[in-house]
Parts: sequence; C-alpha cells; structure tokens
Amino acid sequence: MSNEKKTCKYAEKLNEKLAGCEHYQKFAKYRDHILSLGNDSLEKTIAIALSLCFVCAILVSIAAVALRPLQIENKAMDMKKNILDVAGLLQEGTDIHEAFAEKIEAKLVDVATGDYVDGDVIAYDQRKAAKDSAQNVVLTKAQDLASIRTRAKIAKVYLVKDGETVKSIILPVHGYGLWSTMYGFLALDADGQTVQSINFYDQGETPGLGAEVVNPNWRALWKGKKVYDESGNVSLGLIKGIVDNSKAGSEFQVDGLAGATLTSVGVTNLVKYWMSQEGFAAYLAKIRTKG
Repeated sequence: MSNEKKTCKYAEKLNEKLAGCEHYQKFAKYRDHILSLGNDSLEKTIAIALSLCFVCAILVSIAAVALRPLQIENKAMDMKKNILDVAGLLQEGTDIHEAFAEKIEAKLVDVATGDYVDGDVIAYDQRKAAKDSAQNVVLTKAQDLASIRTRAKIAKVYLVKDGETVKSIILPVHGYGLWSTMYGFLALDADGQTVQSINFYDQGETPGLGAEVVNPNWRALWKGKKVYDESGNVSLGLIKGIVDNSKAGSEFQVDGLAGATLTSVGVTNLVKYWMSQEGFAAYLAKIRTKG
C-alpha cells in the first residue's frame, strides 16, 4: 500500500471517530457559526483571538518540553565552565566535559560535621535543597551574616586533582549584596587557607559598580590572600579603598568595589559566613588535618 493510500485510510478513520464524538460535533457547529459571522462581529473577533492564544500556548508548551533536555545540558555545561574558570583550568579551546572529567571530582559534604556523605552527586541541587524544609537549616538572625535565611544541610564541593593528589578545593558560596543574592565559587589551595580565586556566576548587582565582582582584574586581587588568622578567626574581607600590601594584615584584605559599598559588605559577609563554623570551617579543618 502506498503512503498516499495509507494517509487516506488514516484520515477516513479519524473522520469516523470525530463523527461519533459529541464534543467535536458541538465544536464543529460552533466553528461554522463563528465563520459565518461578519468580520466586524465582536463575537467572531473574540473567538478567533482566543483560538490563536490557545494554539500559541500549545506551541510554546511543546517547545518548552522539547527544549528542556537541551536547557538542562546547557546549564550543566555553564556550571562546569565556571568551576574550571575559578580553578584556573579554563583556556581558549578547552573541551569543557573532558577537562572537568579529568581534573575535577565533585563530593557531597555534611556542612555541620565536615564529613563526606553518600548520594547522587550529579543530580544533587544545593540551591533547591536550601529551599526544602526537609533538606535545609533555618538560620537565626545572629547566624545569618550572609542574609540567606536558610542553608542546605549538604553542600556540593569540588576537588581539583592531579592523579590522587588534591591541588585545590572549590567551595560554593552565596550571600546577599545590594540588589541580589550573589552565587559563586571560592577556590582555595589544598591547605584550606590560601585563596586561589573567586568567581560569581549569578548576580544582579549594579552594572559598572557592584557588578564589578565579575571583573577579571578585581578577581585577580584575591589570589594568595589568607582566610584565617593565627587564632583561627575568619579575617578575609574587602576594605574601603586600595590595600597597602606593605602593612601588616594586608594578606587578609582585598580592594573594595568603588562606589559599591553595600555589595562590598555583602561579599565580605558571605565569605565570613561560609568560612565560619556555620559554613565550611569544619570541613576545611578536616582537610588540613588529612593534609
């Protein structure tokens, strides 16, 4: 049987089904009524407008469902790219998937204890977990230095490895700035103390001011800075103006963002929170002990 005959056969069967459908007959009757009206009819105008909206809604829904896998893949690719960037492994022409698989190991950490935990590290979404009452911790006002209200019990951290040797640790950090919650990564040396880089991949601060948190020149100022002082306190943060590297304590200081005081305070607060006992301090202490 030719394709044309098959199509005709299917069309006949469809027509038979529709002929026996009460709802379709009502629709066909109303359709014919609408089409018989004049173009200046208000009822016809409204009916056609609603029909177009309905068809467009269906097409948009189909497109959203069809493109969902691609969106998920692109989101995962962008996250890997940002992790490689903060790790200093992103070069022009880098194969993102290959470089990530070769150099980066993702692990789940119980933030409270600092211990690694089992789980689906690929599927785990820390941002969603922070909004889930079964997976988060509600912070008190005294605890909530970063103004995030809740924290996921489990965090996803990334180890940059050379064979079996851990070269650096990449920690997810976030906190409120002036206009938005800033999400980023802080990369530390394997000593859990010395900063390699910082990278904010999601932020909505003022362009040219607070949004300078993504400026490569400002990000470069973090390299080599220290997190903890001799007493174990989190001393790393931004200052007003430019750091004088000849003065004592400059190893804990980063230039503030000009004209963006509240964003600068927000960056300092989120670093102090996530490096404290409320954040990754227990985990970093165990990393240093193992090292």
